[in-house]
Amino acid sequence: MDTADQASQHHRGMSAEAPASPARRASIYVAGFSHKNPIPAGCRIGPLLMSGSIQGNDPATGKPAQTIEAQCEYMLANVRRIVEAAGGTTGDIVKLTVWMQDRNQRPALNKPWLEMFPNPESRPARHTMQADLDMGKLIECDFTAYIA
Repeated sequence: MDTADQASQHHRGMSAEAPASPARRASIYVAGFSHKNPIPAGCRIGPLLMSGSIQGNDPATGKPAQTIEAQCEYMLANVRRIVEAAGGTTGDIVKLTVWMQDRNQRPALNKPWLEMFPNPESRPARHTMQADLDMGKLIECDFTAYIA
């Protein structure tokens, strides 16, 4: 693969070393979203996409937003960006697992959730658990998608 092909592939969200075959593993990266460890935002093998941990970080600063409402908005915006970088849409998401510092704050999550998934007949499954989150995080999630 030449340098131009690598740059084009990386711009679309797949890593430069990702094989072209849909049966091979491809790392998904998104501008403005990263982990402190050397892991991608997501990984796709064939139609299956699984994300890593997705926080409510402001893409401009890389730091958690100040409020639970803003963290929920940024987190779901990051979910959208990751699934789209992998070639899918939010309609391809099968399940989100959410960890919250305080599950009593679920209404802050439900507002952007309903905006992203307005049709009650076509929403992904969601499981929300209470967790002791670090580094100023009030919420984080991961997701599974099936991109046909």
